[in-house]
Amino acid sequence: MDLLAEYRRATMFFEAGDPTGAARLLEPIVEAEPGNSSVRQLLARAYFQSAQLNRAEEQLRELVDRDPSDHYAHHVLGRTLERMNRPADALRHLRIAAAMYSTNTDYTEALRRVEGKVGGR
Repeated sequence: MDLLAEYRRATMFFEAGDPTGAARLLEPIVEAEPGNSSVRQLLARAYFQSAQLNRAEEQLRELVDRDPSDHYAHHVLGRTLERMNRPADALRHLRIAAAMYSTNTDYTEALRRVEGKVGGR
């Protein structure tokens, strides 16, 4: 299997709005190259976009464990946990992402939204 060609194909599927198709192509690549963070990140995003949230969480936790300074992985993990109705769990990761990249409005908006959910309980 030409992994680079498959990755490009998966990217095309993802960008065309078919995250499930992209995930099917990315899964064997992650299996063949478990240390490839770019492929794992796209797989996590594909799972997130196709509402396969448990699978997204698994991939994102792997990314965060490997590189705790990956602000984007923290952000998407926080958003995944938020979608899973786990705002208290999401809050930690959204805070980390916003602290690392405070000028990103997506990060700060997600953080404020989840702080409101947790604070409103």
